[in-house]
Amino acid sequence: MQPMTKYHSHGNKSFQGENDILGSNLCSFGALEQAKKGKDPVIRVRNINVPAGRTLDFQGLDGRTIEFHGRVTFGYKEWSGHLIIIKGKNINVKGMPGHLIDGEGHRWWDKCGGNCGKKKPFLIYTQLEHSTVTGLRIKNTPAWCFAINECTNVHYSDIDIDNRDGHTKGGHNTDGFDVHKSRNIRIYNSKVNNQDDCLAINSGWDIVFENNVCEGGHGIAVAVGGYDVNEAKNILIKNCKVIKNNIGVRVKTLLNGKGIVDGVTFDNVELKDISEVGIVIIGNYLNSGPRGEPTGGIPIKNLNINNVRGNVLGNGTNIQINVAPGSPSGWIWKSQVKGGKKNPNCKGTPGNLNNPCNW
Repeated sequence: MQPMTKYHSHGNKSFQGENDILGSNLCSFGALEQAKKGKDPVIRVRNINVPAGRTLDFQGLDGRTIEFHGRVTFGYKEWSGHLIIIKGKNINVKGMPGHLIDGEGHRWWDKCGGNCGKKKPFLIYTQLEHSTVTGLRIKNTPAWCFAINECTNVHYSDIDIDNRDGHTKGGHNTDGFDVHKSRNIRIYNSKVNNQDDCLAINSGWDIVFENNVCEGGHGIAVAVGGYDVNEAKNILIKNCKVIKNNIGVRVKTLLNGKGIVDGVTFDNVELKDISEVGIVIIGNYLNSGPRGEPTGGIPIKNLNINNVRGNVLGNGTNIQINVAPGSPSGWIWKSQVKGGKKNPNCKGTPGNLNNPCNW
C-alpha cells in the first residue's frame, strides 16, 4: 500500500474550525517543498517534527501567510545552523491557539551556551521586509531564540519565549531577540523568560521595544561593537518590566571598537529584584566581561534615561557608568533605583549632567 500523503491543499475540511481561506495543511517535513511550490495564500504547519540537522525553511513565500498549529519539534544534533528560517517580503507569521514551537533545549544545555561545550543551533532566523510575526509560543530554545537580521518594517508582537526550565537545567545564551542591521522594527506585548539578554540590539535604526516583560535573564541591552555594522540610532525601550534579571538595562560598547550609539531612550521601565546592577552604561565591554579603561571609539550620544525605577537586591549596585571622558554627550537622566549600593567610581558622565551615581 502506498503511504498516505501528509500534504493537503485547498482548504481541506477535515480540520474543524478553519476559516474558508484556501490553504495548504503541512503535516510532515517532507511535504514542505511541495507546499512552497503551490500558490495557496496560507501554509498551515501542523504537528511537524523536523529531522535532526535540517531547517524548517520558509523562503520564497512572498505575500503569503504561515500559520503554526499544534506542536513543532526538532531532532537532536550538535550543529550551529538554524532550526527555522523565515525570509522574504510581505509575509505574515501567525501562532494559532494551542500551538507550541518546542526546541526541547535541555538536550543541548550544558551551562556553556555558545561559548563552549556542545554546538547549539539558533532557533528562528528572520530576514523580512514589510511583514508581521505575531502570537508565537516558544519553549526551551537550545540557545538564541530570534535572530532579526537585515529586516525592514517588521512588527513582532504577542510572542512568549519560555526558557524558564533553563534556570535549573543548564540553559545559557538563550537570548530572546537579537537585532542586527535592521530598520523600523517594533517588538511589543511580548514575554521572555531566559538566561541571557531579553533584547540585544547590536546595530539598527528606528527600533521600538514596548510593553514587554523580561524575567530571569540579563536584562535589556544595546550592545554595539565587534560586527560589520556598529551603529545604533533612534532606539526606544518603553513601558517594560525587567524582573529578577542580573542587569536591568544597559548600553555597552566594545573596548577599542569603532561606531556610534545615538538616540537611545529608556522610558518608563520598571526594575524588580535586580541581582547585580540596575543601570549599566559602559565603554569597555568584552564578551568575557568589562575589562580595562573604556575607549571612546563608539561614543554614546543623546542617551535618555527617563523614569527607570525599581529595586536592586542587597549585594547589587544601583548604577554603573564607565565611559571614556569626553566621548558621550547630550544625556538626560531621571532614575530612581533603590536598594543595593551606590557606586562611587562612575566615570565619564557628560558635563551637562550631574553624576547620577551620586544621587
